[in-house]
Amino acid sequence: MSPTSTPALKADCANCFALCCVALPFAKSHDFAVNKAAGTPCKNLRQDFRCGIHTALRDKGFPGCTVFDCFGAGQQVSQVTFGGRDWRGDPGTARQMFEVFPVMRQLHELLHYLTEALARPAAAPLHDALRAALATTTEATRADAETLAPFDVGALRQEINTLLLETSELVRAHAPGRKKNHRGADLMGARLSGSDLRGANLRGAYLIAADLSRADLRTADLIGADLRDTNLRGADLRDALFLTQPQLNAAQGTPQTKLPPSLTHPTHWL
Repeated sequence: MSPTSTPALKADCANCFALCCVALPFAKSHDFAVNKAAGTPCKNLRQDFRCGIHTALRDKGFPGCTVFDCFGAGQQVSQVTFGGRDWRGDPGTARQMFEVFPVMRQLHELLHYLTEALARPAAAPLHDALRAALATTTEATRADAETLAPFDVGALRQEINTLLLETSELVRAHAPGRKKNHRGADLMGARLSGSDLRGANLRGAYLIAADLSRADLRTADLIGADLRDTNLRGADLRDALFLTQPQLNAAQGTPQTKLPPSLTHPTHWL
């Protein structure tokens, strides 16, 4: 099962109290038109917890909102951790709710990656360990707010990252030819049009405004890669490892860009 076919790992804004619009801070920049402090509602947030400019976020100077994904953490905190009590109706929950949300978001991101790893047949030797990690992380998401607020996600992430690295090695081993290693590389603005990057290690690579048009990125590991304004026009991303919808939303492409079946072409791709 892919992460995007798992309801609990998909953002359900109708069952969330707009936590991403309140709990998280942002600074006036190319991504956001104004400054906003953590715990302060965005000026565009309506009383019904909906965004007043949702259909025009990019035009209004808020493209950063379009590339954020809570991976289902918002509804988990709103409906499970706090049992449907919202921060407006029950102001006493606000501080703790806003503290828990970033923790839950990280846990759900880990669940997203673990679910994808389990869907990879090449990672079969790791499936028992991956299932155990999935169970541990799922259990953590069900804890109460007092337990979640100080939870050490970093330690859990380190343990899981080892499994994800091993998954990556197993999957990428099936790609033909010599695999390029660009892990954490500064490839901002790089001209890589038409490159054969099958099975490449691009974990955490800075690909901001890089030209990857017509590049072959099948089974390339893209976990944590920065794809802001990356040119993906005509690129082949089918079966790319750990690629997320927010990464695509931050990039540039066309309907002809080939994507994994679980992901969709962003509406701003022309």
